[in-house]
Amino acid sequence: MTYFVIYDGNCNLCTTLVQLLETLDKGDRFQYIPMQDEPALSQFGITAQDCEQGMILINAASPEQRWQGSEAAEEIGRLLPMGQIFVAAYRGLPGAKWAGDRAYVQIRDNRYTLFGRRDRTYYPQYPAACVSDHCRL
Repeated sequence: MTYFVIYDGNCNLCTTLVQLLETLDKGDRFQYIPMQDEPALSQFGITAQDCEQGMILINAASPEQRWQGSEAAEEIGRLLPMGQIFVAAYRGLPGAKWAGDRAYVQIRDNRYTLFGRRDRTYYPQYPAACVSDHCRL
């Protein structure tokens, strides 16, 4: 199965995490779209305002199946090899999910202040197949 990860291509933290996923996954499960690529996002009916609520994960086979924010991060973790064990443990710890959700919102809303902003948008090694100039056809 393939999933599309929509991330902030101008955020240092976001691009570092995408680069880590690219190294781990090699494009097997995940393909990427920076939220700055509006033509690609429009294929999924996603606007820049939608992206303000955090990263988005889309099931390529069933695009109506989507996760956003901390739910997307957890689902990505679950889909990685051995990840389901760690996500289940995290969800099983009393208060961890609640705290994680709140931490995600704080990091999302302050990502440029905390981690910096890139001069140029990061375009991934494994872009989603789309109509944008930066995607594979």
